[in-house]
Amino acid sequence: MSFSVTVIVLFALLLLGYFVGRKRSIYVSKNNTKPLHSLPQYYGYLVALWSCLPALLVLLVWTALNSSVISSMTISYFPEQVQQLSKDDLSLLVNEIINLSESKEVLQDSMKQAVVSKYLHLVELSQQLKVGVVFILAFVGMFIGFRLIKPHTRARNLVEKLVRWTMVACASIAVLTTIGIVFSVVFEAHQFFKSVSISEFVFGAHWSPQGAIREGQVGGSGSFGALPLFVGTLLISFIALLIAVPLGLMSAIYLSEYATDKFRAFAKPMLEILAGIPTVVYGFFAALTVAPFIRDMGESLGLQPASESALAAGIVMGVMIIPFVSSLSDDIICAVPQAMRDGSYAMGATKSETIRQVIIPAALPGIVGGVLLAASRAIGETMIVVMAAGLFANLTLNPLQAVTTVTVQIVTLLTGDQEFDSPKTLAAFALGLGLFLTTLLLNTISLYMVRKYREQYE
Repeated sequence: MSFSVTVIVLFALLLLGYFVGRKRSIYVSKNNTKPLHSLPQYYGYLVALWSCLPALLVLLVWTALNSSVISSMTISYFPEQVQQLSKDDLSLLVNEIINLSESKEVLQDSMKQAVVSKYLHLVELSQQLKVGVVFILAFVGMFIGFRLIKPHTRARNLVEKLVRWTMVACASIAVLTTIGIVFSVVFEAHQFFKSVSISEFVFGAHWSPQGAIREGQVGGSGSFGALPLFVGTLLISFIALLIAVPLGLMSAIYLSEYATDKFRAFAKPMLEILAGIPTVVYGFFAALTVAPFIRDMGESLGLQPASESALAAGIVMGVMIIPFVSSLSDDIICAVPQAMRDGSYAMGATKSETIRQVIIPAALPGIVGGVLLAASRAIGETMIVVMAAGLFANLTLNPLQAVTTVTVQIVTLLTGDQEFDSPKTLAAFALGLGLFLTTLLLNTISLYMVRKYREQYE
């Protein structure tokens, strides 16, 4: 029985446990002089949870550990001289056994054929034991739940406590995932900085990671200077925000304060469609329409813009992130209490004065949150930059020149068959760490500005 089928059966047992437990609680309530502590549905929830949760936990743990345990047991079937191989060689050998077991070919090598047979036996035995243990636990849990249907059982308290701990576990998973991502990036970046100094990486003006694969130039001077990448990232993101923030904020103010309900019902969904367009479509638009227009316009003005430029990528990216600013800002502005508007009008303020001096200060935290979301989206964009700004790391603040960003180089470094322990590949993690610290700094500054200038109302 596959994992998905097992989960479906457990879900069916959960529903069965709920209905049977609820019916049982009603029966106990009618045939007992002492009333039940909780409503019947709570006893149904209690039986359902006992029927499903322990079995589901065992199923998840078993599935997570199954592969590694079977692989370790498979290695023990090899001859002793084979077991003394390195960890990597043993891993390759186990993968070969797994592939041979899936192909079901008859092998000439009797030793491998015997190991494949034993591996298949282990897989089948593990599957049977897993299904048996899971369903035994499910029925035992259902029996325990039935035994708990008594007048003095505080079913509601138990269910609410379990739900609360489930929410804590979900929140912990999110936090632990973030911590795991940070530690993994920090660890790999530390391996990179053993070969390349931090000062060279942060302040170096030349980025040429291909130097890492040439003899005598591993971590050579200037090969891993990431300053052009971060300057290019900030330049394109700044251009995008110059486009998105005024247009998005003005659109939000118009839709929330001036537009009729009929026009708002049409315009807001149309504006939010921009967020659903694939980024590769924006990239095509930037490369085929915006970039040639900027080049022709620049040449007519006596300038010499590059065929791929930061301005083209920034403009198109700004259009893409307009919905992030406008939609969130519109929702926040609409959430400002109407009493504040009425009070401002009663004091003689005009509509524009009310918007500037009352509504915007009250909605400032939400507006900044929308801008931060748009900035994060711009900093992490890759496809538009590849197609409209190029791959060349150029240290310049001229928006008419070709630049590249951190995310584009991360993709470039990790694409293809690369040695994972080389400085060229590990540089991607150092770039990721630098990008994380940059966004963290921007978020910290924004939160400080919000706390300093926002208006608080009772």
